Amino acid sequence: MTKTHYDVDICIIGAGSGGLSIAAGAAQLGRSVVLFEGAEMGGDCLNSGCVPSKALIAAGKHAHALTNGAPFGVKPVKPNVTFDTVKSHIQGIIEHIAPVDSVERFEGLGCTVIQEYAKFDGKDAVVSETTRVKAKRFVIATGSRASAPPVPGLDSVDYLTNENIFTLPEQPKHLLIIGAGPIGLELGQAFHRLGSKVDIVDLFTPLGRSEPEHAKVLIDALTAEGLNFHAPAKTKEVRKTATGVEIELESGTVLKGSHLLVAAGRKPASSGLNLEAAGVSLDKRGYVETDDNLRTSNPRVYAVGDVSGRGGLTHAAGFHGGQIIKAFYFMPPLINKFSAKATTDIMPAAIYTEPELASIGLSEKSAIEKYGKDNVRCVTAGFEHNDRAIAERSDAGGVKLIATKKGKILGASIVGESAGDLIQMISVAMNGGVKISGLATIIAPYPTRGEAVKRAAGSWYTDAVFSPKAQKWAGLMTRFH
Repeated sequence: MTKTHYDVDICIIGAGSGGLSIAAGAAQLGRSVVLFEGAEMGGDCLNSGCVPSKALIAAGKHAHALTNGAPFGVKPVKPNVTFDTVKSHIQGIIEHIAPVDSVERFEGLGCTVIQEYAKFDGKDAVVSETTRVKAKRFVIATGSRASAPPVPGLDSVDYLTNENIFTLPEQPKHLLIIGAGPIGLELGQAFHRLGSKVDIVDLFTPLGRSEPEHAKVLIDALTAEGLNFHAPAKTKEVRKTATGVEIELESGTVLKGSHLLVAAGRKPASSGLNLEAAGVSLDKRGYVETDDNLRTSNPRVYAVGDVSGRGGLTHAAGFHGGQIIKAFYFMPPLINKFSAKATTDIMPAAIYTEPELASIGLSEKSAIEKYGKDNVRCVTAGFEHNDRAIAERSDAGGVKLIATKKGKILGASIVGESAGDLIQMISVAMNGGVKISGLATIIAPYPTRGEAVKRAAGSWYTDAVFSPKAQKWAGLMTRFH
């Protein structure tokens, strides 16, 4: 077959968050762009990740609200869930957002969109079934896929991942989940609220990288709702049964369910790209190796988002896209090396359960490892003292700020309602170089949960402001007023 040939400024493989950000930016700057996508525009986030999961969570939240109104004077009722309608709701949300990521939109911006899988054909060319592209620069933005742990028997059963759970023909009666990370917890709570029984199994303690006290708040809340945790626990075997699937733990416990969801990690989508021909190196895990500017071992080729092993978050891929556009089209080459780095210690992340758990920067443990125990100080404020949280009868959790002894903010954790939104306040502070003192002096509208951030920061100064020395000074000042 004769192929169509292009010679362009930039060629991008993958139309997820990172690839689309770069394609849109470059095209609007008048650059010639070829964008390859063999699957669905929008990538994992739009079609099987962030968007459908949040739509499912919203459905679960509405169902749950019907059951817990008694303290507010609202008689609880058992929700009547129609799973087909829930799926229609999810698909409707995807379809509502999809035009922003569509072929038509990007062609309208000036991109050439090739809806085929692509691979490298040497160090300076990419080919697909019908097309061959030469470019000044190439960007690999192929993302990641769900991975399965080496559990005996897992390959002999039909299990679900985030890539197919949203199109199930029927609602799981009893959902078994391997993996107590963000995906497992979010989907576990959502399905439980819609009426499924849920058991979650994990080899490790859930949320082991989070602040322990905040992880406990979340796990305790999910347990109180009725989710069953078996963690840390080692799985001996997974087996198919006449009615579904069962998990046998090393302890002898056997969990029987109708469906199994594997939510135990991701793997880079780096196979099939013929990267050897391009001279692009992979690390031992299969991620594309890049320097701090996202450049691979081939100077023409860059990698962004999940496939680079530098993030695993949709907004991280978007950040990478911005750095690529900045480096390619706004900064002289000698400055790029220092100004367009894709490394960051202040990437926020959130788990969208109820309560939410959000974090940014270093944990207390990591901060102590890096700076030493004597150079790190933490301050906290619980929502049990926040009037908005009290009024809403949702006062579990709180705010934790981690800083150097001089008040430089190193990280933070928030667990509670709207934690994902609240963490942005701290993200702004950290990106702007604002210290604890800056957070302590903000004026927060009353009553809002944001007051807890100000309260935590203000507690940094409690001992100094109300010390015996300060009391003496206040007494002295009284004489002059």
